[in-house]
Amino acid sequence: MGIMEGKVLDIVDPKLCLPFSAKEVSKWIHIGLLCVQEGAKDRPTMSAVIFMLANETSLPPPNTPAYIFQKNASHNPDPSMSSSAEAVSCNSVTITTLEAR
Repeated sequence: MGIMEGKVLDIVDPKLCLPFSAKEVSKWIHIGLLCVQEGAKDRPTMSAVIFMLANETSLPPPNTPAYIFQKNASHNPDPSMSSSAEAVSCNSVTITTLEAR
């Protein structure tokens, strides 16, 4: 997707037709990550989100997401599958893949 390589503007929908700075988009992504933290107590309130969006303020670092994609050889007992990326949950909850009809 390009976020990790510093290409945050790649995720902005081109149909928005507004010029956005990379700094601005990075701030929105950061705030979004704060809003989806696993623990409710770790998420900002809506008034805090509005304040963060409207003002230049330092943002706390988001916690590691509950669900991440990583290579994990110890998670899969089948050695032939150990080199492929798979969905891994930090809290051992299963992940359901949704498919369209």
